[in-house]
Amino acid sequence: MDADMDNKEQAYEELSSDIEILEHEQNEGLIHEILKENIHLEQEIKRLEAELHSDAREFQIKENIPERKLKFTSMKSSEDGGQFSNSSCSFQVSSQIFYELQKGQALITFEKEEVAQNVITMGKHVVQLEGNSVVVTAQSVPLSLGVRFQVHVDVSKMKINVTGIPDELPEEQTRDKLELSFCKSANGGGEVESLDYDRKSGSAVITFLESGVADKILKKKTFPLYMNPKCYQVTVSPFIERRLEKYQVFSAVSKRTVLLTGLKGIRMDEEDVEDLINIHFQRRNNGGGEVDAVKCSLEESCIAYFED
Repeated sequence: MDADMDNKEQAYEELSSDIEILEHEQNEGLIHEILKENIHLEQEIKRLEAELHSDAREFQIKENIPERKLKFTSMKSSEDGGQFSNSSCSFQVSSQIFYELQKGQALITFEKEEVAQNVITMGKHVVQLEGNSVVVTAQSVPLSLGVRFQVHVDVSKMKINVTGIPDELPEEQTRDKLELSFCKSANGGGEVESLDYDRKSGSAVITFLESGVADKILKKKTFPLYMNPKCYQVTVSPFIERRLEKYQVFSAVSKRTVLLTGLKGIRMDEEDVEDLINIHFQRRNNGGGEVDAVKCSLEESCIAYFED
């Protein structure tokens, strides 16, 4: 009887041990699956972030806005009789459209659209080049896509940027020192409405309660920041907000310029060929009219730019 009890207890213990081993293996398998899933999710996050950055680069716009001299003739008051809080301006920007003029090609621009279209409709033209009859083909210029957009710029009359803030004190103390320094009327400051401080970049955006304070400070370029017992000169600059609106992609079509092909092998000076083409297409009996410009490419390709 005792032997049977011992055998049963041993069997029970072995069964319990097997169950514990099985549960442990199951737990390890579950943990392993969770770890694999985490690794997969991390890889997926990195892939999506890479795609996001790639898409962002594709939609970045790099256009050099030409410098323009601005002349302010008058100042208007706002509808409520007060002063404007911001100075605003906007620019309409259109990208340059270019065409790569290959060897043996020429571009001719007419004053009138209907003349250019008539030359294209006629197709073939026989041009006399120093006694040689050269057949050229007129066609529209295959231009690439262009973009246009508006850039709006607002220069705040109430806010300023502050840079070069030393990182010597705790963040809250630095905020207090900034506000105290820029509140001092003796230095041209005024009451501060709000202060946005970024310790990492050592910069801040300060908003004043009264108009005119920001203008006075910005005339100095630098401003004293008192951090006992030291005084630092921090850089002040206008607070500028920029935004892009009405981004458009358009299909460029040249209405007054015609592409001429068939000039390969011409052994003449480019300027002379341009003059002869100009003379030919100035004549009404050749289907032409008044010409604005002619550009030939006989020896090497070149880039022609078109304006919107």
